[in-house]
Amino acid sequence: MTEHHRLEPSAPWVEVVATDSDWDAAEPGLLTSMLSQLVLIRTFEEYVLDLAREGLVHGPAHSSIGQEGGAVGSILPLTSQDTVNGSHRGHHQFVAKALGHVEPKGIDPTKDFSAEVRAVLLRSLAEICGLDRGFSHGRGGSMHLQWKEAGAIGTNAIVGGGVPLAAGSAWAHRQAGTDAVAVTYFGDGAINIGSTLETLNLASAWRLPLCFFIENNRYAVSTNVEEVTGEPRLSARGPGFGIASWKVDGMNPLAVHLAMRQALAHMRGGDGPALIEADVYRYFHQNGPFPGSAFGYRTKEEERAWRDRDPITQLTAHLVRRGILTREEIDATTARARALMDDIGGTLLEPLPGGKPGQRRIRPQEWPDPAFADVGVRGDLSEFAGARMADRDWFTGEIAEVKFIDAVARVMARRMETDASIVVMGEDVHRLGGGTNGATKGLKQAHPDRVLGTPISENAFTGLGGGIALDGRFTPVVEFMYADFMWVAADQLFNQIGKARHMFGGDGDVPFVLRSKVAMGTGYGSQHSMDPAGIFATAPGWRIVAPSTPFDYVGLMNSALRCKDPVVVLEHVDLYTSTGEGPADDFDYCIPVGKAAVRRTGSQLTVISYLAMTAYVLEAVDSLGDVDAEVIDLRWLDRASIDWDTIGASIRKTNNVLIAEQGALGTSYGGWLADEIQRRFFDWLDQPVQRVTGGEASPSISKVLERAAIARHEEVAAKLTEITAY
Repeated sequence: MTEHHRLEPSAPWVEVVATDSDWDAAEPGLLTSMLSQLVLIRTFEEYVLDLAREGLVHGPAHSSIGQEGGAVGSILPLTSQDTVNGSHRGHHQFVAKALGHVEPKGIDPTKDFSAEVRAVLLRSLAEICGLDRGFSHGRGGSMHLQWKEAGAIGTNAIVGGGVPLAAGSAWAHRQAGTDAVAVTYFGDGAINIGSTLETLNLASAWRLPLCFFIENNRYAVSTNVEEVTGEPRLSARGPGFGIASWKVDGMNPLAVHLAMRQALAHMRGGDGPALIEADVYRYFHQNGPFPGSAFGYRTKEEERAWRDRDPITQLTAHLVRRGILTREEIDATTARARALMDDIGGTLLEPLPGGKPGQRRIRPQEWPDPAFADVGVRGDLSEFAGARMADRDWFTGEIAEVKFIDAVARVMARRMETDASIVVMGEDVHRLGGGTNGATKGLKQAHPDRVLGTPISENAFTGLGGGIALDGRFTPVVEFMYADFMWVAADQLFNQIGKARHMFGGDGDVPFVLRSKVAMGTGYGSQHSMDPAGIFATAPGWRIVAPSTPFDYVGLMNSALRCKDPVVVLEHVDLYTSTGEGPADDFDYCIPVGKAAVRRTGSQLTVISYLAMTAYVLEAVDSLGDVDAEVIDLRWLDRASIDWDTIGASIRKTNNVLIAEQGALGTSYGGWLADEIQRRFFDWLDQPVQRVTGGEASPSISKVLERAAIARHEEVAAKLTEITAY
């Protein structure tokens, strides 16, 4: 007869309930600090909704009124060194973390609020209204609140998008030798998002000091949790990943506080991540000043039942019962908080000229300068001051014939030897004698704690690398086995990492390097072959380098690692086994940002290319013999780093341009480049810019069909013959 053996999870899963004895044992200073934060956050949020009613908040106002108990209870035991991030509904978490930073000993509710408290609320409100004095000069607004000094590393408009970033922060805390932890706040909707689930697994596997804090407010806009989740007790996810988990009444701030203290002891003790599910309730709709019942998806009875359990009401009752504060003192605290918000409003607002009594507008001087719109998409490259620059024609070291893949491995080995901040991560980078191509040869043996073999979860480990970069203490180098995998991690690459500097004010570094392999011609088919240059070129924030020689790879990788912007380093399998000129033993030079290389001089035609296609272009030109073409290898491909001086000088000489690339027509890099050239140099062109690309379809597995889908020297030669025939 079949036997059944009951299995139990390896990690504990408990519910924490605060009893009257817990309330009686709580320190008065803890409870009064809770009251101060709860009242300030509630009053702040009510003022935000007032402004939203008046049309003074441009964009959404995702109120957290009703959910303050979870934020305050969990953040009070944190220090400024601990980091938190959150979701689009994150005002309460952000303000609680900022208040805890400026008032680490707690806020006395019986006294006037300090100038530091006022400054936090003023700058927070200004940011939500999109004003210059906000933490990110108004760029982040309600959904992207960041104050790194306070440990508030950024709320996030993408559901689940901030979870992998928090894992990076947690990894940096541990790697730096501190006992700090990271807390990532998200809702019931995000628990079903792939990035969240991937990060749960990764954090558990690597035993990161990361707390997954689920604010289960039961509704994702209007869809309730039972409709879309098979197990509505969301903390059940934790034990499935081997993560110690707690469930708690989030309307009870003391119960949350007790659960968080247990989770902190677990994490600070080196026992890995924790998960807390707090049952909370947002009193208002997803966005704006109306209750959910106004939209028909909740009943007034349900809303009333949750309001009867209001966190401020519960705390007030215990403060009065224990004789710590009187109701009059508590009412006076609320009155002072409202007066403070009115005072702050007077700083940012003024009567509307010619308007009705009570109508207001933002003071004109509070708005950011429109000229600031594009400032800070990328950094100013000041990090290259004092860097040793070199290029092939003025390099003074010894040159040798070098295998391309050896240059890849040796420059990374040199940088990791000299820079303890560099960490390499990706699938199989720690095995197989240096990954699947040998690019990380010897690194795991030399630096075992800085070469991290990851799960197959690009969204999670890319975001974790992004979190490390935003932390600033380490420089992550993330490897994608194939460039096509960028689509799996697209949220982290484009919504998070690429936008972070600009979105949070323009002055925050994002030192992140992505190594991405192009594999056209290898028979790996449609999902393992693409050239991503055209996609990255249209995404703000990224710099792109495309080395075509061993010498260039060394210098461009050094520049990528020095750069404080995210850089994608494109590599091509056609180049890995090739040999060419490279440094014999000097791996410390940088190739200047924004400097192309003229591979062949000529006067009849300018051919612009990059990566492996450069060699095919040179082969095509040489095969024709009678074509006097100048060949430019771009090396730097992003919009901010194109070498227009070199391109312009060549066009003024030849008056004709051909852009040659291997990749598919639909994701072509040359499309935007041709447009830019024709607008910049129209008067110098004798004909429209010509192009060679691959076909419309992605490469197929069939050797014949793959060859038909990509471009090489034959296609370039045919186009050159066509152009020069006229």
